[in-house]
Amino acid sequence: MELRQVRSFLALAEECHFGRAAARLHVAQPALSQQIKQLERELGTTLFHRSTRQVELTEAGRHLTGYARALMAEAERARAHMAELATGRAGRVSVGFIGTATYDVLPRVARTVRARLPNIALDLRGELLTPDLVDGLRTGAYDLAVFRSGITGTEGLHLTPLRSERLVAVLPAGHPLASGRHVALGDLADEPFVIHPAQPRSAMYDRVLSACDRAGFRPSSLVEVGETATLVVFVAAGHGVALVPQSVQSLRLDGVTYMPLAEAESVDLVLARRERRNSPATEQVASVIEECVRG
Repeated sequence: MELRQVRSFLALAEECHFGRAAARLHVAQPALSQQIKQLERELGTTLFHRSTRQVELTEAGRHLTGYARALMAEAERARAHMAELATGRAGRVSVGFIGTATYDVLPRVARTVRARLPNIALDLRGELLTPDLVDGLRTGAYDLAVFRSGITGTEGLHLTPLRSERLVAVLPAGHPLASGRHVALGDLADEPFVIHPAQPRSAMYDRVLSACDRAGFRPSSLVEVGETATLVVFVAAGHGVALVPQSVQSLRLDGVTYMPLAEAESVDLVLARRERRNSPATEQVASVIEECVRG
């Protein structure tokens, strides 16, 4: 069966008149009659009782009506879904986030996509390191990734700047410097630093050590942790101090104080995707991420 045959059958089944059904379909009456005869030959049964005065469904025709309506409804659903895929309003998109973007960016993106693009299935992964996100974009594990700029190996990826963030110090709540308005980085020279790992090399690892170099010191002790939330927990537990982007302040934990730095140290957040072969849905979600972060 072809869809046009099914459509013709339904029109005749509902009109029970060749002339009216042909007009409804915008075809000539002989062409409609030929389509019905061909359908009956293919199915091996008579679908209509015909006479000079009336047309009515046979028992086989009545049974076929339910199947035909289901087929046409499914075809319409497929057409509508294809249209949504073509415009990016449906599909599946995988997005990875570094730890510091997991707390403020990921929830906003999830809420906005769910409200505005409900037919897009989002696969969101947080608390990841930049090197893992870059590798995931290349292998296709992620369609989009939000991470810190400055890491090598991003050739072939399209990077869109999202925002620049000031670095803030994370101190144990009882630290002597936690009561001031801000802290100079040099005043932390003798403190152990809780930091993102060197292997695989986090973008924040280099940024923090570069900031310390500009302040005239190198931390004598480093405690490396993979997740930003764990980093803050380690500070609360008294394992050292840390430098994080200011958006991490949305992670409220007892036992820590976030302090502005006297120095103007900042890190940039970018949105990355492959330069080619991005689906329309991927581009729609990318626009939402840009709006959520910049807005």
